[in-house]
Amino acid sequence: MKILMVNKFLYPRGGSESYMLKLGDYFKSIGHEVEYFGMYDEKNTVGNSLNLYTQNMDFHSKALGRFLYPFKIIYSLESKRKIAKVLDSFKPDIVHMNNINFQLTPSMIYAVKKRNIPLVQTVHDYQMICPNHLLYNFKEQKSCTRCIKGSKLNCLKYKCIHNSTVKSLLGVIEAQVYSVLKTYKLVDTFICPSNFLENKLLSSKKFYKDKTYTIHNFINKPQNVEAKSDEPYIAFVGRLSKEKGVELLAETAKLLPEYKFVVAGSGPDEATLLGIPNIHMTGFLTGDELVRTMKGAKLLLLPSVCFENCPLSILEAHSMGVPVVTMNSGGMAELVKDNVTGTLVPEATPEHIADAIKKTMDNEEYYVKLKDNCMELSTSIFTVDKYAEILLNKYSDIIKWRKNRG
Repeated sequence: MKILMVNKFLYPRGGSESYMLKLGDYFKSIGHEVEYFGMYDEKNTVGNSLNLYTQNMDFHSKALGRFLYPFKIIYSLESKRKIAKVLDSFKPDIVHMNNINFQLTPSMIYAVKKRNIPLVQTVHDYQMICPNHLLYNFKEQKSCTRCIKGSKLNCLKYKCIHNSTVKSLLGVIEAQVYSVLKTYKLVDTFICPSNFLENKLLSSKKFYKDKTYTIHNFINKPQNVEAKSDEPYIAFVGRLSKEKGVELLAETAKLLPEYKFVVAGSGPDEATLLGIPNIHMTGFLTGDELVRTMKGAKLLLLPSVCFENCPLSILEAHSMGVPVVTMNSGGMAELVKDNVTGTLVPEATPEHIADAIKKTMDNEEYYVKLKDNCMELSTSIFTVDKYAEILLNKYSDIIKWRKNRG
C-alpha cells in the first residue's frame, strides 16, 4: 500500500509528530511505501521524492513576508498546489492527515478529493470544534464548550488564542470559513483517540455521523529500564502550563508537605512551582531517563483542568504498573477506572486532589490492588504493531468502500 502521511511539522516535536513518524516507520518496516508532506524545516527527518514542502512560516520572524501569514494560515494556495504535485507523482492509495491547521490549512483537502483519493484524519486535539484547540477558557480558567454548538465569536470575546484579539479573530475566521465551505465533510474517516473527543465531534455537526472511529493511542512499552531508586514520590509528567493544572499541582504540594513530588517537564508556567520545598523539578526528560522517573513513582498525578484527549502519560504509567490520580473528566476518566487503576478526583480543587492522593498512597491494601490491576491492564495497551494492524484494516475498508461507490 502507498501511504502519504501529512503533518505541518516533519520532525520530532510533539505528540502528533511522534505518532506519525512511528507509524510511518512501522509501515515501511512491513513493506508499505510511505512518503510525507508538510512544511519545510532544516530539522525535517522525513520527506517526499519531489522534495516539495510549504514555506516555513516562522511567526517570530521580522521579515516582510510575515505580513502575508494571516492570509496563508486561513487558506494556503501554496499547500494545495504543492500537495497536488506530490499526489500526482507518488499516487498514494490513501492520504493520512494529522495536524494541518495554520501552516498547511484544510485547503489541501480539495487537492486530495479532486483526485478521488481516500482521506483519513487522526484528530489529535479539538481544533475542528474549538478555535484554540483545547476546549479551555484561559480568561475564566476553566474548561469551555461554548463554541461547539454556539458561535465561534466566543473565541474573540474571551481572546482565547494567546490572549490576543488578532490571533483570536484569525481563529474565528478560519473556523467560519471551513464551516461554511463544509470542507471537513470531504474527509472519509476521522480517527479519534478517545470516545470523549468522538462524542464532541458527533454533537457538533451531523456530517460526522458514521465517519468517526475511536482507537486509543499506542505507546512504546519500556524494556529493561530500571526504575529510579529514591524515596517514594509522586510524578507529574507534561507541559507546565495553566491548562495542565500546574497551579493545582503547586497548591496540592503545599497541602501535602510529607510527600515528595517529582516534576518532569517545562513550559510557560514553570515559575509557579519554584520555591516549593517538596517539589523537585527535573526539567524536560525523554527516553530512558523519563521511563526511569515514571517507573519509580508511587503514582502519576495528572491534574489537568482542560479536557485531555488521550494522555500518553496515563497509558505509559499503567504499562509500568503505576496507578494514576487524575480528574473525572475528558479522556482522563476514560483511561483511568476509578478505584481500579487509579483514583478520580471529583472536583478540581487542591483539597480534593490531596484527598485522592492520600486515599491512594496511605491505604496499602487499596494501593496494591490498583498496582496489580495496572499490571494486568498493561497487556491490553496498544503497541505500534497492534495499532497499525487495526489502522491498515481501516485503510483497506475505506479504499474498498470508495471503489464500490465509484
